[in-house]
Amino acid sequence: MGGATSSSGGAPALDCNAAMPTNGTKHTGNGQGGKDNLAWQLWANNASNGSITTFSTPAFGAEWNNAGDYLARIGFEWGNAGKAYDTYGTISAQFAYKKTGTAGGYSYIGIYGWSTNPCVEWYIVDDSFNGMPVNPGMTTNKGTVTIDGGDYILYTRQTTGTGGSRCNNVSSWAQYYSVRKTARQCGTISITKHFDAWKAASMPLGNMLEAKILVEVGGGNGSVEFPVANLMAVQ
Repeated sequence: MGGATSSSGGAPALDCNAAMPTNGTKHTGNGQGGKDNLAWQLWANNASNGSITTFSTPAFGAEWNNAGDYLARIGFEWGNAGKAYDTYGTISAQFAYKKTGTAGGYSYIGIYGWSTNPCVEWYIVDDSFNGMPVNPGMTTNKGTVTIDGGDYILYTRQTTGTGGSRCNNVSSWAQYYSVRKTARQCGTISITKHFDAWKAASMPLGNMLEAKILVEVGGGNGSVEFPVANLMAVQ
């Protein structure tokens, strides 16, 4: 079964060979639901061509078939008000997954979220269908840090479009990335350490709206199964 939920105390033991849970609920079309560290969201350009399967434990399955830009994620949703990230305690994630198929021209597997004031869409990328390390393109390299036994390249860039709904529908916002140099499919991500590294690299965050385990792809036909997708915030 998936890893245990924890909001205080130590993290549960991580099982890299965990089996997918059963009796999940499959969701199609753009939408969201759940609560606590089981809050989920699904979005795709071609909404009918992607799905997310959720469970009563912190686990999920992601599937897409020529869905365009496709995002499936599960974790903490703090709402559109949010608070400074350091008020939530020490945030981390445990994950284990297997991926199959293809994912188009770009893909990110890792952690994802938004902050406001400033408006930032942020990524911690631990794997990709296209090999690691990925470069999101048109970025500024802000250096390299070592977190959780791996080297991460820090990038920032400005982007524009219609995706800024988390920040009152802005048309321009910042993106931050921590991109691991070597891929992994199981481990712990010390999310707060990435926030601190970004701050030290002049990449500040504002009020934290969400922190979720993410699959994002730019096309293709594939799937990812996460028997463990456990977000923790420890005071």
